[in-house]
Amino acid sequence: MNTKVSLSVKLLAAVILINVLASVLHTRIDLTEDNRYTLTEQALQVVKGFKNPVIIDVLLDGNLPSEFLKLKVETRQILEEFAFQNANIKFNFIDPLKDGAQADAVIAELQGLGLTPVNSTIEENGKVSQEILFPWAMVNYRDNTVKVPLLKNKLGATTEERINNSVQHLEYAFTDAFYKLNLTAKKKVAVIKGNGELDDRYIADYLTAIRDYYNIGAITLDSVANDPQKVLDQLKTYDLALIAKPTEAFTEAEKYVMDQYVVHGGKSIWLIDQVAIELDSLFNEKGSSMAFPRDLNLNDFFFKYGIRINPVLINDMYFTQIVLATGEATEAQYNPMPWVYHPLVFSRNTHPINKNMEALRFQFANAIDTLPNAYTKEILLWSSPLSKTDGTPKQISLDIINTPLQREHYTKGDQPLAVLIEGAFSSAFTNRIKPLSLKGTQEMGPLNKMMVIADGDLIKNQLRNGRPLELGYDKWTNSFYGNKEFLVNSINYMLDDTGLINIRNKRVTIPLLDPEKIESQKIKWQVINIGVPVLLTILLGWFFTLYRRKKYSR
Repeated sequence: MNTKVSLSVKLLAAVILINVLASVLHTRIDLTEDNRYTLTEQALQVVKGFKNPVIIDVLLDGNLPSEFLKLKVETRQILEEFAFQNANIKFNFIDPLKDGAQADAVIAELQGLGLTPVNSTIEENGKVSQEILFPWAMVNYRDNTVKVPLLKNKLGATTEERINNSVQHLEYAFTDAFYKLNLTAKKKVAVIKGNGELDDRYIADYLTAIRDYYNIGAITLDSVANDPQKVLDQLKTYDLALIAKPTEAFTEAEKYVMDQYVVHGGKSIWLIDQVAIELDSLFNEKGSSMAFPRDLNLNDFFFKYGIRINPVLINDMYFTQIVLATGEATEAQYNPMPWVYHPLVFSRNTHPINKNMEALRFQFANAIDTLPNAYTKEILLWSSPLSKTDGTPKQISLDIINTPLQREHYTKGDQPLAVLIEGAFSSAFTNRIKPLSLKGTQEMGPLNKMMVIADGDLIKNQLRNGRPLELGYDKWTNSFYGNKEFLVNSINYMLDDTGLINIRNKRVTIPLLDPEKIESQKIKWQVINIGVPVLLTILLGWFFTLYRRKKYSR
């Protein structure tokens, strides 16, 4: 008896000791094959910076469809990992439409905050119903709030692909929000003006999106004619220059100022239209307009960095639509029509910038040639394999929407549309007569980055009643494209000093159940899951009874 008591005391003491140690020492082990719940080093660095409470409200609770229930589980898991790293992070899940009587008012309020709902179709036991959901999180720190989209759509994606895309994006999305809230010193972005670039209202949504990361200012190259040194000195105070669809030629002096900015380490994003044509110019009595090559006097500049933007138009069988009116006055109808000069561009997931991204919409894009030189060139976006180039000058007519496409003509596809150039840049004016004299000029610079995109409209948002709409949203077809995400990722990569962009390389795979197998094998697995445990219980009971009879009958 004493031996049994002594053993019991030891076991009790061991249990108490284990619980005490567990309350003091904390550890978590990620047993997933893809290390889904192991935060990257960049995420750990960002999240450890919070010294005050961070409150996260996740609007994903209640009676959810299965796919959103999986997203909720994965969101909780990643937030638990963040909370484990910093106790100041608190989160809770909320059903915003719990009160059905106030549902309409709540929906309007959330939409007013910029939270876009999704309609989810639920099919269960032959019945189909629609649910309105808000797959968003609100991250609150001090007096600031950042909205985090949890659902990441992708054109043509299956349910499994959509969930995988969303789950894969969670760590980046929350780390990005934490980074914005904890950011103190911001880098500077210069929006270049003076050569007919897009008006501010057409790039307003993009500038709003990057304002959380960077301070933004404007530099006007018109002033180069009067005081080029002052313009260059001002430009050097900025980390990146954004040149959005210039329509007027650069003077040699302006080009030399930009050249010296680049050689001194200034990064740049160029969105260039090498052909002059706008969709609005087709809406006339003839329904047509001429597309002409546009001379921006930048060919030699880009040639030095190993690229050439050709004055051609991409004609693509993977296209987006434009809306045309048919009929007159009150009987007019607006119908979406195919438009081969507005390519639908799918990312090939070759770089952190273009990973896990919705398709983009280009408008009258040109093709880029990459030329051999000492710089590294990464093509980020291509036209589809079923595309071709149309030379200019060329008459562009709306009548082409009625012309059947002949696939055999689309044989020169995979045209580069966006190129990232990296290296230690040398001056485009090396061994040339300089157009003006500047102080502190250099012939060779440090490691640098430049991006060239052969479509100025990629950054252009539409307007409604004079107010900017979200970049990538087409109000005529009610379609969303990935333009903003691509451009935000681009500038983050160009200026990233936190390693945030590297989180996008993380790949996870969420195995989902096959709905067809579930339906066809439902009875089988119900019998296995319900019948087999009951049968085993009966057999064990019968065996235990026989054993007792045999043992005590002696």
